[in-house]
Amino acid sequence: RNVDITDVRVVQKVGGVLEDSELIEGIVFEHRLLRAAQAPRVINDAKIALIQFQLSPPKTDMDSQVILTDYDQMDRVQREQRKYILHLVQSIAKTGANVVLLQKSILRDAISDLALTFLQKKGILVVKDIERKDVDFVCRTLGCKPIASIEGLSADKLGFAGTVEEKQTPGGAIVKITGLKTHSNTVSILLRGSNELIIGEAERSLHDALCVIRSLVYERALLPGGGAPEVELAVGLAKKAMEIGGEIGHCVSTFSDCLDIVPYTLAENAGLSPLEVVTQLRKAHSDGQKNQGVSIVANGPHDMVQEEVLQPYLVTKSAVQFAVETVRMIMKVDDILATR
Repeated sequence: RNVDITDVRVVQKVGGVLEDSELIEGIVFEHRLLRAAQAPRVINDAKIALIQFQLSPPKTDMDSQVILTDYDQMDRVQREQRKYILHLVQSIAKTGANVVLLQKSILRDAISDLALTFLQKKGILVVKDIERKDVDFVCRTLGCKPIASIEGLSADKLGFAGTVEEKQTPGGAIVKITGLKTHSNTVSILLRGSNELIIGEAERSLHDALCVIRSLVYERALLPGGGAPEVELAVGLAKKAMEIGGEIGHCVSTFSDCLDIVPYTLAENAGLSPLEVVTQLRKAHSDGQKNQGVSIVANGPHDMVQEEVLQPYLVTKSAVQFAVETVRMIMKVDDILATR
């Protein structure tokens, strides 16, 4: 009875058309593999390490200067850096990892050319610049654990996948990790488009669709669209207001009139006559035609169920609840303080 939208990771990649978008049972990164020219683009039976520390020479915690007076001292610094990086690479290789996912660093380069050379000699491919916000998704998908320091490197923290491959697309290379060894509730969606504007609009539409699914899971019911629920409520409340009478009845009647703003706005946006459409809808609902709503196809009132224009029950329910709570909150205001 719950839907976590963060289980769906959307990756945008310029190039191609919208029809090239695909659902991937795994992970996709919009980066290329860091590998040697002769290294393979595909690794089967991948053992993946998610590393959060830098594979580059360390820096001091405080600002400092190191003054070198001769070439021997420079050689010593380079030897120590080489020794340090070699230790990092050997520790990674001992775990059995053949793919490294490297988190993006804002302090310094996440990986140095020397470390990349050593990793390539060990046959280990690298995907760098993994965003911090994606770490949790990667861990849940691959079943791995993030490694924050060299001391935390161990084989039990690795993730496993059937295939890690680099694929060429019109917008550049991407990396796909598929064939997951562990059960996961996560999926990735690769959105394609000719420019960022189209992809951005597609991403927003996709998010709206996911929110509709989430609403249907929370409240498993549908209502006719086109303002039909609001008109039905307005008609019912108007009848109830006449039964109640007095001040309370007047408040209920006024609230029912306010509900007409939904079909009124829909008709106005459709280029129809709002007053005429709302009047026709009120009459239709008074006659028991509960599914009548604003239809662009029919240029006026029509059965929304026949047109298959439906909306989640939770959307209408929440809108009405918030409207009622807002009215009650305003009516509870007893005093007005004049301010400048």
